[in-house]
Amino acid sequence: MGGAAIATKRLMQALRNDGLDATMLVRDKTSTDPHVVALPGRFQQRFNFLAERAGVWAANGFRRRNLFVVDTAAFGTNILRQTLVQEADVVHLNWVNQGMMSLRSIAQLLQAGKKVVWTLHDMWPLTGICHHAEDCRGWLASCGNCPKLLRPAAQDLSRQTFEKKMLTYGAARLKIVACSNWLADLARQAPLLHASEVFSIPNAIDTQFFSPGSKAEARAALGLPPDKRLILFVAYRVTDEKKGIQYLIEAANRLMAAQPERKADWGVVLAGREAAIAAERFPCSVYPQAYVSQAEQMRLLYRAADVLAMPTLMDNLPNTIAEGMACGLPCVGFRVGGLPQMVDDDLNGYLVPLADAEALARRLFEVLTTSSYPQLSLNARRKAETNYGATRVAARYRAIYETS
Repeated sequence: MGGAAIATKRLMQALRNDGLDATMLVRDKTSTDPHVVALPGRFQQRFNFLAERAGVWAANGFRRRNLFVVDTAAFGTNILRQTLVQEADVVHLNWVNQGMMSLRSIAQLLQAGKKVVWTLHDMWPLTGICHHAEDCRGWLASCGNCPKLLRPAAQDLSRQTFEKKMLTYGAARLKIVACSNWLADLARQAPLLHASEVFSIPNAIDTQFFSPGSKAEARAALGLPPDKRLILFVAYRVTDEKKGIQYLIEAANRLMAAQPERKADWGVVLAGREAAIAAERFPCSVYPQAYVSQAEQMRLLYRAADVLAMPTLMDNLPNTIAEGMACGLPCVGFRVGGLPQMVDDDLNGYLVPLADAEALARRLFEVLTTSSYPQLSLNARRKAETNYGATRVAARYRAIYETS
């Protein structure tokens, strides 16, 4: 389950705990939760997914490059056919891509007069086709000449899809919720959302479940050494350079070169797919963990580590940081996306300039050696409780649902 799906399910559970009758509608159901409902017709859902990917593949010169970093919403399901949608007072969209909903099905929803709230987990609702625009500013106009495509052109797939989006919801008065202040600021600039009202509400986490615990017990359960200072890095695919593993490797090299006598005292825990591949590139002890899908396993990792390294090159409001903070884990990361909203310098972690491995190494060293580590850890926990607690987040969404 991806980050957006995890965040959406947690919000659904928080809303139910707050007394709302919330149900989560998904393309593919992977849990036994009775309040998560799969769209009917597995063959049709698979066709929608493959047909949209085929369109992107063809538009990109039949190359795999960037096949899953763009979406067109050319195919999808008319969710209005579902009784639970027909009876709903509010339809809350989250991540609806890769064949779940098409622009046509979004238009049908709006034409039916449904009250729509849309949570942004990335930039796709703002842009023509991409989920993260990076340095491109084309979405501030009308896209076109898309750097994600093999052959960019003024009237390429990004411009065509942007124009379809403008016709679909450009004039709609939606309630848009961004998971970070950074993304909310971008949404307020977006021509596609100029008629909508934009809010900023972080993702909810269960701060009773994600909580500080015994480091010794967590390490014993994971088979990690009891006496090393451990840096944790988590990604769906550890070798994905957008998550910044190359900068952590360089930072580790700098740390070991500057403090060779400490090499035996430090280690890195890599959690995610291809962790063992990345482990070979580090100059120190590395403890690869397979892709983690269970919350209990993630909690053990947070409790076992001494610092979370987050050298991501682009991110919204990562669940990993919020969960880690709730477990008392300080974070060191790049000053990018929604991270400045989460990490307060010298209070619960550190932020360094984007792509600066030297600064990353320096701040990781500080966290690993500072005598004020207990205060950093306590501050991280307090930040999570104050900002990401499920009860608080649910109340803020309820207020939006209840406005006209």
